[in-house]
Amino acid sequence: MTDDALVSGRPEATPAQRRTSQVLMRRAAFLDRDGTLIVDRHYLKDPAQVELVPHAPNAVRRFNYALMPVIVITNQSGIARGLLSEADYRQARARLDDLLEERGAFIDDHYHCPHHPDISGPCECRKPGIGMYEQAIVEHQIDAAHSVFIGDKLRDLLPAKVYGGRGILVPSPETSTEDVEGTLAAGFELASSLTEAALMATDASPNPET
Repeated sequence: MTDDALVSGRPEATPAQRRTSQVLMRRAAFLDRDGTLIVDRHYLKDPAQVELVPHAPNAVRRFNYALMPVIVITNQSGIARGLLSEADYRQARARLDDLLEERGAFIDDHYHCPHHPDISGPCECRKPGIGMYEQAIVEHQIDAAHSVFIGDKLRDLLPAKVYGGRGILVPSPETSTEDVEGTLAAGFELASSLTEAALMATDASPNPET
């Protein structure tokens, strides 16, 4: 980090941030997949088991209406473990897209990390690493500093610290107490549902009567 970044309190720009157009870039919603958009099946292989979490389409539609690209960022170590293939992942991804499209919502793009450090060695893409985010920022001209990072694990939010973005934890049955405590300690926010997180991120009131 440079002296200027230390004085300003802002993170130093990453290579991807330096390669984005100041004119074209938009804020985005970076969403985790398993446990956030769909029920976590643990190494999902069968697309028939893809099940949206309650109100996920409402949340995605809100981002769509706000003209915020919806980018799914997911660790898929089951591929490295041999529990599913790239083709299995693509089929599940297509099923997720279909379920959302049936409900008038859409995801702009998906990025996945197929690695596991104990099997395929270290990589730059596995969350909380930022490799997938760096790729998405350049390909979609994203203003990461004004984007929101949403997931059910602390590792889904930590990239927000790198970019100066906003992190919101939406606890699922898989969320540990340590993740909740780490979220609060890091200055991130908590939401009771993905819909509430979308309302927070789009600066709308979670109470429809206000």
